[in-house]
Amino acid sequence: MGDSFREQLIEDSAFLRADRRLDTELADKLILQLNRIYPQILTDKEATKFRNLDVPTSVRLGELLTHLQEKGEEACREFYRALHLHVEEVYYSLPTRLRLRDSMDPLAIPHVYKQRYVLNDRGPFFFLGCFGFAVGVALLYYYSEAKVSGGSRALGMAALGLKRKAQEVLIWYTEESFMK
Repeated sequence: MGDSFREQLIEDSAFLRADRRLDTELADKLILQLNRIYPQILTDKEATKFRNLDVPTSVRLGELLTHLQEKGEEACREFYRALHLHVEEVYYSLPTRLRLRDSMDPLAIPHVYKQRYVLNDRGPFFFLGCFGFAVGVALLYYYSEAKVSGGSRALGMAALGLKRKAQEVLIWYTEESFMK
């Protein structure tokens, strides 16, 4: 683990003060847990002070956390135990717990964010050139019989670099135009 419970509580205290899930009722449950089960950590007088409803919950919680840090390692550990018992979702979302979980999970994949779609890096002129070539071939194919002389021979030559099915179609078209 590395960090002591006191150091973890120092790190988590800002998160605990700001978390809205720790309302008055849950803060009172934590205080009563520490007071009833561990009276050496939180005496009756201290528990009454931290349960004062005239003081906002975030202030009371901040004072409680400071008090527990002053009490020492055992008090901080028991606070974490009470938090885990009563408010499990807050316990597992603590910054120190998240860091601990991420560092100890052997199956965790490191967070490497890749681009979703990898496009070529040749730029827009390459795209326009390819598009222009494709339009030219389409026009050549469309108008080859009527107006462009030797267009079918050009299609036959273009077939050399293509896959087998496309090559057969283009060669068939070339041979058919010669027969007419």
